[in-house]
Amino acid sequence: MTSATELPPLRSTLDLERLLEFEFVRATENAALQAIHWLGRGEKEKADAAACRAIYGVFDILDIRGQVVIGEGIKDNAPGIFVGEQLGTWRPHAPRFDIALDPIDGTTNIAKGLPNSIAVIAAAQVPDGAPSAMRNIPSFYSHKIAYGPAVRRALDGTGARCFLDMPLEEVIDFAAAALDKHPRDVVVMTMDRPRHAGIVEEVRRTGAALRMISDGDITAAVAPSLAESGVDLYVGMGGSPEGVLAAAALKCLGGDMQLRMWFHNDEHRAEVEREVGVAEVQRVFRSDDLVIGESALFCATGISDSALLPGVKLIGHRVETHSILMRARSGTVRRIHASHLLDKKIVPIREGAFPGF
Repeated sequence: MTSATELPPLRSTLDLERLLEFEFVRATENAALQAIHWLGRGEKEKADAAACRAIYGVFDILDIRGQVVIGEGIKDNAPGIFVGEQLGTWRPHAPRFDIALDPIDGTTNIAKGLPNSIAVIAAAQVPDGAPSAMRNIPSFYSHKIAYGPAVRRALDGTGARCFLDMPLEEVIDFAAAALDKHPRDVVVMTMDRPRHAGIVEEVRRTGAALRMISDGDITAAVAPSLAESGVDLYVGMGGSPEGVLAAAALKCLGGDMQLRMWFHNDEHRAEVEREVGVAEVQRVFRSDDLVIGESALFCATGISDSALLPGVKLIGHRVETHSILMRARSGTVRRIHASHLLDKKIVPIREGAFPGF
């Protein structure tokens, strides 16, 4: 037997991550509870501000040293949790986390009362001495193809094939074979954008099924790794920060994504090439390149209904939320259906964060 003097510390590094994961989901729950009041009111910035205040409120009392790696760029007097901000108490010896978040993925949907909006946070614990555990992609947009575990296994077994450089018909045929489906039964999701006209034509030409969404490509990129979603591939040019958030979820679920920077104009491409070099701009990133190491947490709470999660439901003096919480180290995926009594619920809020909102 181990003597009392030889017992390990009560909390190892892994234990801390395991305990803290529920605080992260508490933050997305509270953000969703605050944002739902702005559903359909045409005030996306006020919805965003409400969600941000709720997330700040949780992190203000959470004993971590959190650095926002993926957030929003600095905007004058605009609501947002910005890249470079510190979250948590930052007490000495508190665990370090890189944090990626989007208080509302789908703010336009909230404003219009449409489906497909979530509050989402991803985090990775930074090992002692390491500079970071998450990569920030400097382009506004990236070209992405996301797929589930079966397609990842098939792809890994064939060597390095780049989906982003293959005709979409070949990608769909590859996914169909990996999933033991006919190509016409493969379901491809993309966002309804003029820039995706070519993608839509290619998918329709193959006979595969097409599902289009108006906003919120984090849920779309995660969907192929969730069997119940009914989605097999996500293809499109969406936000680079959202790609990193999705990568954390895919790391937990065993799926993957290929991502390459994409530019809407030559000026932005030239700016990024000067910053990071041509080779980096042309590089194809996968999930393990975006979230580095063994640690990854991902949590999200539905605000309005999406392929990932049901939205908030207000029932009298009670509110129901649906969240997903996953962790890469254990591979555990939890779906949390919570009932909140409004007469007793206390949501910590950081007041005065955004003057005028």
